Amino acid sequence: MAPLRISIPAAHTDTNNGKEFTAYEIRIEHPFPRATTTLRKRYSDFALLDTALRSEAGSTPPSVLPAKSWFGGSLGKLGIGCTLGSPELIERRRQGLERYLKAIETSEDGRWRVCKAYKTFLNLGDRDKKMANVPGSQFGKDRVTDSTDWLDKYSDVKSNLQDARKFLTQREQATAATAQHEAGANAKKGLVRAGALLSALDEGLSRLGGTGGDEWSGEKLGEGEVRRRRDLISTSRKERDGLESVLNTMVVKAAVSGSSVSAAVTNEQKAGLFSRANQPTGRRVLGAPVQETERTRELDNEGVLQLQRQIVSEQDKDLVDLTTVVQRMKEMGVQINQEIVEQNAMLGLFGEDVERVDGKMKIARKRIDKIK
Repeated sequence: MAPLRISIPAAHTDTNNGKEFTAYEIRIEHPFPRATTTLRKRYSDFALLDTALRSEAGSTPPSVLPAKSWFGGSLGKLGIGCTLGSPELIERRRQGLERYLKAIETSEDGRWRVCKAYKTFLNLGDRDKKMANVPGSQFGKDRVTDSTDWLDKYSDVKSNLQDARKFLTQREQATAATAQHEAGANAKKGLVRAGALLSALDEGLSRLGGTGGDEWSGEKLGEGEVRRRRDLISTSRKERDGLESVLNTMVVKAAVSGSSVSAAVTNEQKAGLFSRANQPTGRRVLGAPVQETERTRELDNEGVLQLQRQIVSEQDKDLVDLTTVVQRMKEMGVQINQEIVEQNAMLGLFGEDVERVDGKMKIARKRIDKIK
């Protein structure tokens, strides 16, 4: 997922129970849906965040939090040298806090971004729940935002269909198996992309026509324009299905008769081929499609991709937790090793004392024997 664009454009002096304090305005620009949110935080909130991140992530954030006061050190912790009333010092702290948040958001190591404390600090939890309920969110970056964006994505559909037609022509004219495979793969890629865009356009048109209940877009199209655009979708979908049928015919014919034979086949041959393909063989088939699950049954290609990203994100969180546990176990191991070294040293001293006492006991026994 694209990183958030975080900035702290200004600092404000607020009052709470007659006591003045400095609040820093945090502006967050979200990539999807495109929106900007603002919130205000005190320096104490940043200090609590820094402590929580160190505890949850098990490591120091990539940037150092500015000092509590311009004295710094132990005097700063006591509140001596407060920045309140000094615009220059407040500006210096504002820049430091902005660098602190930007470093966390843009760092290659995402262990701090996935922490609950970080999401709570920026109020990202409620927004994630809200985004899940946004109409069309399953299409990700392909989601239609307005009528102009709809036309741009329809142009992409036409471009992908044109590229697919070009690659199909190249595949038919190619003689080498490698060239045929490459052209067929490129054609399939364009057709899949066009299919995903058409689904997004269909869903977006229902919202633009006023039937989708989209609270993120107030623009509505007239019935005539909606009808015209729906006809465009229908025509493009028929064109895509026709090109996909041609590609499937080429692949089947090449597999049966060789690449040098023409790709034209009859309906009877198609029916026979596909009926045999649907019959179970009882053997393992290499390259067979993966079985659908309950989580992927209702998803398209983009939805499956988003699900995969979600699973990877969850695995990253588990990996961060595992890293923290391993680090703690390492620290415990080091401490146990130190304890064992100290115990061995004490046992060595104890052994020396035992030997010394044993020697004295032997001398005492000899003297007793002489007395007897």
